[in-house]
Parts: sequence; structure tokens; C-alpha cells
Amino acid sequence: MNLSKIFNTAILVLSLTWSINGVSQETEDNNNETFQEITPKKGLRLGLYVGSYFANQYTASIYDGYGFDIDGNKNTWDNSLMNQKINMEYGGYGFAGQPDLIAQELKIDYHTWTFNSSDMPLNMRYSPSFSVGLNCIYSVDVKNAILLNVNLAKLNIGGNFTIITPQQSGSSQINDRIKTFAIKGVEQRMMFQFGYQRILGDNEKVNFFVEGGLHVTVTKFDKNEILINNLKIDLTTYYNQVAYSSALLVRKPIGTGLGVFAGFGTNLTINPKFTLQLLYSPTYERVNIGINPRLKLQNAIGLRAYYNF
Repeated sequence: MNLSKIFNTAILVLSLTWSINGVSQETEDNNNETFQEITPKKGLRLGLYVGSYFANQYTASIYDGYGFDIDGNKNTWDNSLMNQKINMEYGGYGFAGQPDLIAQELKIDYHTWTFNSSDMPLNMRYSPSFSVGLNCIYSVDVKNAILLNVNLAKLNIGGNFTIITPQQSGSSQINDRIKTFAIKGVEQRMMFQFGYQRILGDNEKVNFFVEGGLHVTVTKFDKNEILINNLKIDLTTYYNQVAYSSALLVRKPIGTGLGVFAGFGTNLTINPKFTLQLLYSPTYERVNIGINPRLKLQNAIGLRAYYNF
């Protein structure tokens, strides 16, 4: 789904509506009467939401390849997901005679590369993501309403780590030994909002609105993987053979955090049955996974389409 096309269409509709309103000026009394007629005075509206979600970077570091033990504590370097996977399982350091798949992928000699704690990623960041949801609103009267929203977002996290390889033949550049590879994470968030919305103004078609209330976020650590050239390694699956120097069992964090949300935007009444809302919605919430979760500001911008029952 192309969100920019949706926004462009909404902006075009808004522009045309303003033009029509400018040509067909009515008196303030007539506008108020029309507003009362076309806007739902009371009842349920059910809507769909699509938007962009911009996550705070505070929790991105939990995808840095260390992982968490069965008790939810961050692993030490020795027990880290990346050390266990790169060095022990794929690198051939688990037991004598084990193949070195890392060297094979890098096309270098057996055990001529190194990976240690100084090569771990430090720059994990969330990318902007899509968000979709089911939004319900119950109009108490023509301007006041109660909100109940459920929105979903799937977030991608990215960063880089390094492996030190042998000096290339004929090269005098020390940096040639440092090879950079990608580490990725995937996180799922389900967000519940319960609050209040107020329409501002009496225009028959277009008005501003504000809203706010309680925000609940259920967050799930979904995936964590690395890519060494064409070798994809899932960090969250563990081998469980006695011959390996295995780490503790993996625990994928999941948690529920509380916060508050706000929002403001433009309310466009298409007809008595359909309403569009273009909004910006900041939230101040605790994403309750990882170590020491804190209240942080998140941001979203999106489009709602309501059907008025």
C-alpha cells in the first residue's frame, strides 16, 4: 500500500472542498444548521487506519546481538547470541574438526578471521514503518466523542557489525581487514487507545479536531538475524548438542507498557455516512521490553476512514 498516494489524495480532496466552500459562501447561521444536519449527532462510527509510525530509538539496542537469558537478563559477551552463533556454531570453534562456515563464506583460510566483543554492533536503529488498525468512535453529540483504537505496527531494526580478516595480498591498508556486515531485527507492536475527541469549528465539511487519552502497548521481540555475504544466520535459534559450548536458552522478550496519547488533525465530512481524518498522533509510552524500560516519545501520522452507522 502506497501511503504517499493516500495522503496526496486526501490533500487533493481537502483542497477541492476548501475551494467549493470559498465559492459558495453561506451565512454563519446557515453553516451551523448544515453542520448539524450532515455531522453525526450521536452513534457509532467504525473506521480503518493506515499510517506511518516513527519509533523512538531507545529500545533499538536490544537487537544488538547479545540477547537475553531465560530470566530476561542481557547476556554476557561469552553467552551472547552473536558469539555463540558466529564463533561457536558457524565458525568451527565449538569442537575440534568442526567446519568453519564463516571462512568458507568469506573465501579465506580456516580460522584466519576474528570476531570479538569490539566487533559487536553499536548503531542499531528503527526504520519508519507502516501502521494499520481498526478505529472506533462513539459520538456523544455533534462535537464530542469517545475513542477506542487498535493499531498494529511491524518495525524493522538495522545496524552493522564487523569481522577482522587477513590482510589482502599486496594491500597496505589496515582498513582492508575490517569487513562490515548487516544485523537486523523485527519487532511487533499492538497499541490500544481509549480516549476523547473534540471537533473544533462549525464548518459543514472541514474542521480541525483534537484528541487524547490512555495508551497501552504490547511489544514482542520477533526476529534477530545477521547476514555475512550470502550466509543468513538466525540468532534466536539455538543448537542444543552437548558437544557445543552452548549458551543459556533464548528468551524472546514480550511486555506490556502504559502511556498516554494525543492527536490533532483535520476532520473531513464526505456525507452523513463517511468521514475522513488526517492526523498527527504523538504518544508518550513505555515500550516494556529490554533492560530499564522508560517512558519515551513516539510519533505517527496517518489517515482514518470512518463509516457512520
